[in-house]
Amino acid sequence: MEAAGADFVHVDVMDGRFVPSITFGPIVVEAIRRMTRLPLDVHLMIVEPLRHLEAFAKAGADHITVHVEAVEDPASAARAIRAHGVRAGLAIKPKTALGPFLAALPQYDIALVMTVEPGAGGQAFLEGSPGRIAAVRSAIDGGALDCILEVDGGIGSSTAVGAAASGADTFVAGHSIFRAADPPAALRSLRAAIAPP
Repeated sequence: MEAAGADFVHVDVMDGRFVPSITFGPIVVEAIRRMTRLPLDVHLMIVEPLRHLEAFAKAGADHITVHVEAVEDPASAARAIRAHGVRAGLAIKPKTALGPFLAALPQYDIALVMTVEPGAGGQAFLEGSPGRIAAVRSAIDGGALDCILEVDGGIGSSTAVGAAASGADTFVAGHSIFRAADPPAALRSLRAAIAPP
């Protein structure tokens, strides 16, 4: 992935409670950290994420993203993440109202819009996603926020083009890359699809 030009390694952490699936914890993040120089973009799809910030930061996370649905006070969550010396991200599920998420964005470095229901790979990009991405882009631009707009779920070359047109600037791709016959070529193709003219 480094050789093919990836900017980050996105690491999905799932606990079987916030989402149905279970993946892994800080030990695997630590192992990934030893394998790459790329920033580790750790996405916590877990209940009580603030209890685990220190462990993931120590394991080598460069960014830690929590869900707006999993924290009581998004502003204090951002401060707690940054206290560990990492960039703070806030994610939102497709069916969650955008209001509290948008209100919290000035505190964050990363806005992660889920374009599928989190918890399982290989899902199709949800058709209502472009409008939600555009609303988040409008809030970022309107507030002159220093915040990347990341999208995650069903991202391949064609859906990335639509997401980019709606304002996304960072794209998480799983199945479209790692299930391809030639993953580096798939990544290069995705990057070419969203490259500015």
